[in-house]
Parts: sequence; C-alpha cells; structure tokens
Amino acid sequence: MKLKHILVGLLGVVIVACAGFFAIAWKSAIAPITPPDRASFDQALVHKGAMLAAVGNCTACHTQPGGHSFAGGFALPTPFGTIYSSNITPDPETGIGAWSEAAFNRAMREGVSRDGKHLYPAFPFDHFTLVSDEDNKALYAFLMTRPPVKQTPPANELPFPLNVRLVLAGWKTLFFNEGAYQDVASESAEWNRGAYLVNGLGHCGACHTPRNALGAEKAGAHLAGGQAEGWTAFALDASSPAPVAWTQDSLYAYLRQGWHPDHGVTNGPMGEVTGNLGLLPDSDVHAIATYLASLMGTPSPERVQKGEEIRKQVSDSLALVSAPSPAADTPTGRGQAIYEAACATCHDGSRPLPFGGINFHLSTTINAPDAQNAINTVLFGLPAASGRQSAIMPGFAATMNDQQLADLLAYLRDNFAGKPAWADVASRAADTRNGKFQVSVRPSDGIERGPDNIGAQDQ
Repeated sequence: MKLKHILVGLLGVVIVACAGFFAIAWKSAIAPITPPDRASFDQALVHKGAMLAAVGNCTACHTQPGGHSFAGGFALPTPFGTIYSSNITPDPETGIGAWSEAAFNRAMREGVSRDGKHLYPAFPFDHFTLVSDEDNKALYAFLMTRPPVKQTPPANELPFPLNVRLVLAGWKTLFFNEGAYQDVASESAEWNRGAYLVNGLGHCGACHTPRNALGAEKAGAHLAGGQAEGWTAFALDASSPAPVAWTQDSLYAYLRQGWHPDHGVTNGPMGEVTGNLGLLPDSDVHAIATYLASLMGTPSPERVQKGEEIRKQVSDSLALVSAPSPAADTPTGRGQAIYEAACATCHDGSRPLPFGGINFHLSTTINAPDAQNAINTVLFGLPAASGRQSAIMPGFAATMNDQQLADLLAYLRDNFAGKPAWADVASRAADTRNGKFQVSVRPSDGIERGPDNIGAQDQ
C-alpha cells in the first residue's frame, strides 16, 4: 500500500511537471494584419534596415541560389537533419506580410513565430535576441518593403521528436538567454558597438563557435572556431591558426575589402559576409575589428617575430624551410610535381593579392588543424565575381583525383607550414565530391553559386 502511494505521488509530480512545462512552452498566436502600405515606412528607416539586414547576412540563408531574394527555401544542413529557411518577403500567405511589428519583434527576441510556434535555432535567435527595439523596427521596415514573393519552402527533414517544435522549449530552457544587449561599462563605445554587431545581428558565433551534442554553442568557447556550410570557420580568439597574427588594422582591411596581403582572400561563406559588410559605414567595420582584436589579444613577442620572418621571406621569395626536394615517389614528392604544374604560376607569381594567389607560407588554410577548407578550395576554386574584376581560382575537381589532391596537400603542409600531412584527406575529398559534406561555394563578391554536380570520380 505504501509503494502504491509512492507511485501515485511520483505520477502526480510528473503530471504537474509536464503541465508546468507545457504552460511555459505554449505561446499564443499574434493576430494577423493586413500588409502595411510600402509608402507608410520612412525611407531613412528602410535604408537603415537594409544595412542591418546586411550585417545579419539575411540574404544568405533566406535566398535560394538563383531564386528570389528573401523568399526562403534554402537548405540548411544540420547534424540532426535539413532545415529549410522561411520566406521573409511581405507575401501575406507564404511570407511575413501578415506579421505585425510585435510579431516580428517576438521572433527576433524570443524565437517564436507569429502563429506561436517555436523556431529552430538554425534561425539564430540566440544572437538576434540582443538586437535593440530600434534596430528591429528598421529591419521590419526594410523587409516589409521588399517585393512580395509567393513561395512555400519545403518541409523540414527532421526525425521524431525533433520535428515536434514543442521540444524546442526545452532547448531554450537549457541554452537560451533572452534579452537585448547591455553595454559593458568598462569598455569603450567603439568596443561595445563591435560586440553588439558581432554577437547580435552579425551572429558570428553561429559559425565561429563550436557546438555541443545538442547543437548549442559551447559555453566558454566563444568564437573558438566552428563549422558552417561545409567549411571550417577559423577561431577568432587567441587560438587563431593564422601564421601572421591578426591586428585591428588587418581585421578592418580584411572585412572592408574582402582580402588582406597577410591573410588572403575571403572564400566560402565569408565571401558573402564581407560582400554584405560593404554596405556598412567605416565606423561599424572599425568597431567590429576593435572587438575581435580584443578577443585575439596581444600576440606574444615570439609570434610577432615569427610573423615578421614569414613576411620577409615571402617578400624575398625565399622558402621558409630550406630542405632538399623530396623523393619523387613519395606523397610530398608527387605533391611537389603537382604544385609546380598547377599552382606555382599563381601562388609563386609576381601578381599581388587579390588578383594573384597567396603565398602559402601566409595561408591560414594550410596551417589549420583541419583539411576541409583546403579540400574545398582545391576542388571548387574561387568563382569569378559578376560584372567586375575579382579574385578567381579554377577548381580542380575534374582534373585531379583524390590521391593527387592528398599528395598536393601533403606537400603544401610540409613545405609551407612545416607540419605533418592531415590524415584521411583522400577519403574526405571523395566524401566532399559525393555531397556528404554540403559545401557552399561563393565568389569573392559574395554572390552565392552552387558547385557543379561533379559526382564521384571515376576509379
């Protein structure tokens, strides 16, 4: 009888706990509105919203390659399945045309849609919650004045129970901290502006911070390096693998123009980021650089000296490591032959960046702990920008097999970074070709282009 009372008591506790969770998790719908007239929005506010949308890189996730801007349907691969971005044009049926400003603010601040559904954190509301009410107002004005597009995105491809949005309330309980950004009193106004842009609309941590098993950014690893769209997003803290240490000035130049002589040209998703940052005033880009430089800290005297040595040796066209040529029938020997035939013309040439190839002694990609960015770059290259001069690199997917790619990277690692070859390069290259790693390829101007369907190589 006593056991029965205990079980009944436990059942009651479970029922109460479930009821409490449901009460917290349930969100009411916000009544739809008639789409506001475009002329009702102040043009200065719309212009401000356009710049903020550029900071948020909204077009990258909410536009299919070759599709209508902001109409959604872009596939976002995650470890849990594929999520398709929503239509954020002002179409009242398939977009956000029926959303009031209050509904839009709730989505940004709380990660809840107009109809009360919890949003998946592929929409980075854990960052957007920091955005001020004033900036949300400008974003709303900008989006509601875009051309409406009637387009319903595909259904998300997620297994049970992840396809039940109510479980997201539990995720939020564990990992989500709601609230607008608060200035750090001990820091300058410029630093706070940079922190606001980086951690809020810029949501840099969504790519550059590692994630835990539940898909949340790891605590204590802010901007320590992550993964995004088939690319490694390098660490933006003191652990950056860049051979020459970043400075506030080099960060500013890289973000402002999309390249820097010590760090190369933006590639992968960063191409679109720097392309969009072109809409921002210099002061905001300076602020971002100020904040990021503070996270990276002051490099040690040894690292500064090493960077100066690399710069001088590159300038003098000297090899960083003097060593005899490797035996021809070794990975590095075969890789050297490939390098001299396919790469040296650009990467050992006299043309400076951004139109020449970076000297690999300076390459963060070759010095990185992970091979994926190097594999992507060799396979897909860097497509030309549209309508203007730009950096460009051919892809070698059709002319270089996986073992040749592995040999090339073994040589680059040994000769230019003085580091051992990465493991499993050939198998990772095969997986990349076959689409196991879904890689986004963009030119340096940031206009998204999907790689050709190159398929598996012939064996």
